[in-house]
Amino acid sequence: MMEMLKRYNLPNRRSKIEDRKSNKVRVRFAPSPTGYLHIGNARTAFFNWLYARKEGGNFILRIEDTDRGRSSERFERIILEDMRWMGLEWDEGPDCGGGFGPYRQSERLNIYKEYASQLIEDGKAYNCYCTPDELEKRRDELLGRGIAPKYDGRCRNLSEKERIRYEEEGRRPAIRFIVEEGMVEVDDIIKGNISFNCNTIGDFIILRSDSVASYNFAAVIDDALMEITHIIRGEDHLPNTPRQILLNRALGFPPPMFAHLSTIMGHDRMQLSKRHNGVSIEYLKKKGFLPEALLNYLSLLGWSPGGEVEIIPLEDIIKRFSLERASKGAAIFDPDKLKWMNSIYIRNMDLERLTDILIPFIRGEGVDIEGVDRGWLERMVDTIRDNIETLTSVSDYIDIFFGTDINICKEGIALLKDNSAIDVIKAVRDEIREVDSITHDIYIKMVSSIKKRMKLEDKRLFMPIRVALTGRTKGPRLDRIFPLIDKEILLKRVDKALDVCTQNLEKF
Repeated sequence: MMEMLKRYNLPNRRSKIEDRKSNKVRVRFAPSPTGYLHIGNARTAFFNWLYARKEGGNFILRIEDTDRGRSSERFERIILEDMRWMGLEWDEGPDCGGGFGPYRQSERLNIYKEYASQLIEDGKAYNCYCTPDELEKRRDELLGRGIAPKYDGRCRNLSEKERIRYEEEGRRPAIRFIVEEGMVEVDDIIKGNISFNCNTIGDFIILRSDSVASYNFAAVIDDALMEITHIIRGEDHLPNTPRQILLNRALGFPPPMFAHLSTIMGHDRMQLSKRHNGVSIEYLKKKGFLPEALLNYLSLLGWSPGGEVEIIPLEDIIKRFSLERASKGAAIFDPDKLKWMNSIYIRNMDLERLTDILIPFIRGEGVDIEGVDRGWLERMVDTIRDNIETLTSVSDYIDIFFGTDINICKEGIALLKDNSAIDVIKAVRDEIREVDSITHDIYIKMVSSIKKRMKLEDKRLFMPIRVALTGRTKGPRLDRIFPLIDKEILLKRVDKALDVCTQNLEKF
């Protein structure tokens, strides 16, 4: 055992908790590659990353892939891609290595077996021959009597004869950890002091009959060998905490500090899950959310920076972050607020970068921008940026700039029924015909001339022009749209609007 402790850089059992007080902060994010990274996991990863960056520590990525039936390389790849997209680079992990690897639990199975054997030798664990069917039957019996189910310990003191009989039957034993009576206390950084009664736990499995370690056992060993100092995770893991503390004690490991983050709920006050739309990072990426906006929003889910300002640069979030300011109460995931925050970041983003990241979304609408002047493209992006909440919102306006023909919306058709609309659009047509080029100044002179001549209030002047040029009653500023559209296309659109005004409106 001592040889193994040295090999994996682990303090021996006489180590004290105080030994780690001077150590560098080391935190970890340990996802299971069984599905997409969702908002709750992303918040956990982000808070761990924030704490490491604030304290000058290390952020470790560990893949917990012992669930062989559900884990996949595809989901591991997606999780890593999503974290990189968010900018949460790790200091150690499965793809970059480090001094405490391997960083996939599937590559650490022999380590868990050695520690399980040691616990048996120390009389702190035992072989359990109960079958899944037997355990399920006893569980149902207890539930039927209104008793919280826990293992009854019947294999704890098996005779040699009983063990031989079970093995002759072909039963492969799991290994259970012995839970003694008493209380377990944890001084949680966020939740405060919490006590757990061991009588409610029961002896639990640490190594299944297929020799795969249980979550709690593998996590405790990995955290110790990787010298994790703080475990920051969701409060749904609170029931795991007493088991992990008991295992740390039994193995002689200095326990880490715990900080359990509040639950994230949807508007229905139910814990956020797959039934809530838009909870995966993959979904948010495809919908055109910006990573910096997402991180800003995540920082406000269960943590307060102080003050009323909500748009906070990442550098400031790092400076202000502390676990002591984390909330004990549940956080509410509000998609509308995330959209609002995303729109602020779009509005304030460097135009060149915004254009670059919008190009794939423009192409996704079937628009060929090969050969399109870059300066024109940036002006187009600058024109719509105040009107879009996500990058996919570019689809709402793309036809204004790239389409020859446009569809006039129902509200626009109704507006064109106004008697003055036809006069305004005719005047616009006449003005456009008289100019050689389309510029911002030409537009200003045109509307000024028409307004003066026709003595119309702004709404009755500008709404017919907007409908004629864009097919919509709302959108980006007309003085910015006008110079970006060719003269011939403008005239075609004006002619269509005149047709709507003068012909049978039911055709449209």
